[in-house]
Amino acid sequence: MTNLRDLPSVEQLLQTQTSAELIARFGRPLTLTAIRSTLDEARARFKLNPEPALPSIDLILAQTDSLLSAWTKPTLIPVINATGVILHTNLGRAPLSAATIHAMDVVSRGYSNLEYDLEKGARGSRLIHAESILQKLTGAESALVVNNNAAAVLLVLSALANRKRVIISRSQLVEIGGGFRVPDVMKQSGAKLVEVGTTNRVHLRDYENALQEPTALVMSVHPSNFKIIGFTEEPDLKDIVEVSHQAAAFVVDDLGSGALLDTAKYGLAHEPTVQESLAAGTDVVCFSGDKLLGGPQAGIIVGRKVLIDKIKKHPLARAVRADKVCLAGISATLLHYLKNDAEREIPIWKMMSLTLKQVRGRAEAWKKEVGQGNVVEGESTVGGGSLPGESFKTYLLSLDVKSPDKFLKKLRDQNPPIIARTENDKILLDPRTILPEQDGALLAGLKNAL
Repeated sequence: MTNLRDLPSVEQLLQTQTSAELIARFGRPLTLTAIRSTLDEARARFKLNPEPALPSIDLILAQTDSLLSAWTKPTLIPVINATGVILHTNLGRAPLSAATIHAMDVVSRGYSNLEYDLEKGARGSRLIHAESILQKLTGAESALVVNNNAAAVLLVLSALANRKRVIISRSQLVEIGGGFRVPDVMKQSGAKLVEVGTTNRVHLRDYENALQEPTALVMSVHPSNFKIIGFTEEPDLKDIVEVSHQAAAFVVDDLGSGALLDTAKYGLAHEPTVQESLAAGTDVVCFSGDKLLGGPQAGIIVGRKVLIDKIKKHPLARAVRADKVCLAGISATLLHYLKNDAEREIPIWKMMSLTLKQVRGRAEAWKKEVGQGNVVEGESTVGGGSLPGESFKTYLLSLDVKSPDKFLKKLRDQNPPIIARTENDKILLDPRTILPEQDGALLAGLKNAL
């Protein structure tokens, strides 16, 4: 009669060649934990149903191998973005340029002069990295890089307006992805929120009236992820700056998307640029590194030196500071703009500048290779909380499949996973957001799924 005493012991299992191989791959402590877990599961199954035979040593070790593989499988992996959304927040936003990847790789492989002054041979500051490039690019007096734009806004408000009034238009009290709300950030910073105007109409006199009382900051937040249309009005940033400065209040502009190039050049609406904000007289500008800038995740603060110096000294600056990999990546990305090769080197700008002929050519090549589908007209979008409602023409490979949802799942199960979209029960794949070097993997994945 079979009983639990017939199960092999942990020590017996550890003496096998298979266990030795597992220990070499996964380490002894983790392998030991997995063996014990597999035996515990076998005992639990046997107690519920003692009829089936107990698992053999080979089966136990095979199950242990599967368990170890599942435990150590990475959760963050590369995917192929075939959605046509260039800055896809769920897919990591901006892919990086080759130079940016190289800079991040090199600085992460060993030691660096992150906080060491090579000329003086003494301790230096990480805050200098990328600052001079940002000064040259934007004309700002000073600059600071932190770990993301939400942190940048929180730091600026905490450093410049704690327990002080901050005026903001009601039309700009936005919420971005993940439930991040501007009013909540302002509250967290200790600033006293003063709302002016209405949701759809804000007049310059609304700012002038609110500025009758002593005010630290007037904040402008670019509505980068939505549009208010119809009966609307909003004063120009330059006019807001003028009345604010007359009342001895500074102006902070949260641009969010971080455009340094004119998006209108690509048939899209014009996205306000960092340079334009500073030219309007704004004292401090905050923007993201991983949106239209096209770099790694970061928050960038540029503006007047007297204010940036105060921001740098705030205790929160240490909590949200950027690490060496981020600083190396941002610096390399910014150099593309400084050298005027951003359109040639930064992937998101390359995607936006692709001609319809180029996009169609790739879609036709895919169709020929997989032997089915149709090439149809469609639309790509920028995404990533930038240029809401804006799209531009593209060509798509359209596949007719029996069950679109099941086919999408098959695509996600490929290595690397392929993320596509559906429309009218058709599977659509947009060449614009698929990197050229991913074509081989895409086609192999499509053939496996079809």
